[in-house]
Amino acid sequence: MPSGVRMATTGAAFNEGAATKRGLPSRRALTRGDTTMNKQALKLMWAAALVACTVGGIAIGIAWATPGEGITTTILAGPSQLGTVNVKSESEINEVEIAIKGTSDVYVVHNKIVPGGNTGWHSHPGPSIVSVVSGTATEYRSDDPDGLVHPAGTAFVDEGGDHAHMVVNEGTTDLVLVAFQILPKGATRRIDMPAP
Repeated sequence: MPSGVRMATTGAAFNEGAATKRGLPSRRALTRGDTTMNKQALKLMWAAALVACTVGGIAIGIAWATPGEGITTTILAGPSQLGTVNVKSESEINEVEIAIKGTSDVYVVHNKIVPGGNTGWHSHPGPSIVSVVSGTATEYRSDDPDGLVHPAGTAFVDEGGDHAHMVVNEGTTDLVLVAFQILPKGATRRIDMPAP
């Protein structure tokens, strides 16, 4: 055997006192150290797995969400607080009832969508009354796969809540929408959703 190279021994032949004198840890210290290292390594692996799952979950949520394309959104007013409302109005042409309990945030939102653009799949935590100022809006809903066409000068209601919708400009001119939204106080105004 070359000089300076020693053969490792195990079991009873291992001299703990000699190892300690040479500055090496004893077999008991190695065992305890290995256990500690294994516990630390296991903790690090669990922490890394937790971080990976969290980041992966966020990435999947982002990947599934469908942000809008070719859309410019401007908040014209809001959030403006609105308290309890109970209004009834009748005429020879129509009848309107609005009932709101509790405190709400009201928004007025201007959306401009270029030809071929869309809002992306999303929902709102409350209702929106959407006026089509110019262009033609095609609205796709998660609970109705056929698109609903809304020409300029008309309006439609998005009841918000559980369903998602996407408005698409399938025309050749800019689509301009103005929405009046009544949402629970402090709620997120828009929630990106995955395509159904």
